[in-house]
Amino acid sequence: MRTAAALAALVLVAACGERPESPAGAPPPPAAEPAAPPTTATPAPATDPTKGMQRGTDDWREVVSTEDASRLGRLDQAWRLARAEAEDKGFAAQVEALGPLVDPNAGLAGRLQPAPGDYRCRTVKLGSGGPGGLAYLEYPWFRCAVELTPGGDLVLTKTTGSQRTRGLLYPDSERRLVFVGAQALGADETGWPTYGQMPERDQVGVFERVGPQRWRLVIPWPRVEAKLEILELAK
Repeated sequence: MRTAAALAALVLVAACGERPESPAGAPPPPAAEPAAPPTTATPAPATDPTKGMQRGTDDWREVVSTEDASRLGRLDQAWRLARAEAEDKGFAAQVEALGPLVDPNAGLAGRLQPAPGDYRCRTVKLGSGGPGGLAYLEYPWFRCAVELTPGGDLVLTKTTGSQRTRGLLYPDSERRLVFVGAQALGADETGWPTYGQMPERDQVGVFERVGPQRWRLVIPWPRVEAKLEILELAK
């Protein structure tokens, strides 16, 4: 493994799961991720094995766009508005049931990187991303895998489903890492764009440990569907 300055990226494999029911009169969350139109993403270019996937820097500020840095800077606002909207529109019970997963202050110090191995994972989206959007979406559990590359990077990639995330984790503080990555969409894509290659697919968020063998990736102001997106990773 590289030093603490090494970044990581994440791998998730889909599986089915149960979700709580919506309150009466509220539109139910989808049972699976929404289908995306077929697109073609250029596979990520080969990396220099002497530098790993972080391309010679351990500072996420040198990588992200000004727009995405602003998104991270408005994380507290995203938490506040997203939770309030979900609760006000009838999903208070569902939000409350998620416990520490949706507590903005739940991040714990130490052991921020999950060990290589198999995990479960799921996505929760809070707050609507635009007019007519749902204020709460909770997807089924997925099967995940974390691996350590020969170059020393911790990789976590969502490999199935219509929305598949791949990114790097940069050191930031004793309580969080910063995620910089992108999404592949649709069933026909076999690779992932790298960050900045397709700006409309870029994702930037914070990665925190919220319990024993439990982590979350929080993406504020994602480009589609929500004000706040949470990807939970658990043993």
